[in-house]
Amino acid sequence: MTPSYTAKKLVILGGGESGAGAALLGKARGYDVFLSDHNLLQPTYRDLLAKENIAFEEGGHTAERILLADEVVKSPGIPDKVPLIQELYRRKIPVLSEIEFAARYTRARMIAITGSNGKTTTTLLIYHLLKEADLSVGLAGNVGNSFARQVLEDPKEYYVLEISSFQLDNMYDFHAHVAVLLNITPDHLDRYDYDFQKYVASKFRITQNQTPDDDFIYFAESEALTAELSRRTLSARQWPISLQGTLPQGGFLENGILMARRHGREFTDAMSELPLQGPHNAINVLAAVLTAQAVGLTDAQIHAGLRSFVNAPHRLELVATLDGVAYVNDSKATNVDSVFYALGSFQEPIILIMGGVDKGNDYDQIAPLVREKVKGMIALGKDNTKLTTYFGEMVPEFYATQSLHDALQKARSWAGPGEVVLLSPACASFDLFKSYVDRGDQFRNEVLNLANN
Repeated sequence: MTPSYTAKKLVILGGGESGAGAALLGKARGYDVFLSDHNLLQPTYRDLLAKENIAFEEGGHTAERILLADEVVKSPGIPDKVPLIQELYRRKIPVLSEIEFAARYTRARMIAITGSNGKTTTTLLIYHLLKEADLSVGLAGNVGNSFARQVLEDPKEYYVLEISSFQLDNMYDFHAHVAVLLNITPDHLDRYDYDFQKYVASKFRITQNQTPDDDFIYFAESEALTAELSRRTLSARQWPISLQGTLPQGGFLENGILMARRHGREFTDAMSELPLQGPHNAINVLAAVLTAQAVGLTDAQIHAGLRSFVNAPHRLELVATLDGVAYVNDSKATNVDSVFYALGSFQEPIILIMGGVDKGNDYDQIAPLVREKVKGMIALGKDNTKLTTYFGEMVPEFYATQSLHDALQKARSWAGPGEVVLLSPACASFDLFKSYVDRGDQFRNEVLNLANN
């Protein structure tokens, strides 16, 4: 007699790239899968689910069906405060991130990167170094394709994963063989009851389950990071990064030379010869070099990979130089810390375009750099009151507008040869734009229109 078997019920909340991938992996591993999205699905994912005969709903959640789940994979964009999520927790139904779920089904070595700033650049650079060295490596998390789908359809020996605090909040057994924590500065505090310590604790979840055979790479001058590190005992080998002095082990920048020391091995390279510039990118590069050393790349492979890297757009992206003025798209700079590093990347006088949806920003951090470097500021947003109040009397020229076209016309009238027009907003984009990508794309198009005219 054949024993009866009922597949475990897996509910996927969110039908984007990660949700669709988790649904495919869940079905392949024998789960009874149901996907639910509060919004309408993109046609690509709707067609994929239909083709694979995976049950789904869109435009709303059927709570009765969702609460029958044995496990739930939740999109990181869904806050824990949502009543449906609270009810799942109350019923002790496990709620996982896609990263946590997919990691069960691979024996690959995991390289995980988090931080308030610099995650994407560092993740892409690490992936590039490993790929150029012909390692079997995948790219996933907040960049690349679904981790779950790659584990199912294109398994690799290494995965480089950009992981946000929202993903870390629903990760429990995941094991990072190399964990990179770039920095911790106040961000997304609305998701953490405006309690910075809760956000710090979330970031440190990247170190959970590490062993003495693993590596933890971190920026030693991030005050919140090092303060939390002093309160913890970690199992992994620790490799600090410093911009303020030499280190016996770890990475540092001295007189423009990057140096990474690991178990007696010493790697050096001139920052000026690399495509990534600025002090924040020195941190990112050193984190990538230390990671590459940890997985066994040679110095020659690292040197070659660093020079062939092309960064993602919207991150100090030089769009064009017009009449001797450099126009730089740093739309991804959605918090004050990012703008601090952007301003520190230039010696030239700057016309700074800031503004958008303020997230409770404290501008004291960048005030000295603004006084030193910014000859004109343009506040771009529906509500420019805070920027006007704080910076209006600080800079020689100040202008407020709700039009990006208007902002660039003003910037062009102010800027002279050898100067920089920098879009580095310190704010979210959703007042005037769909996303930071849309904001950056529109900036690029406006600059190119200036060039064509």
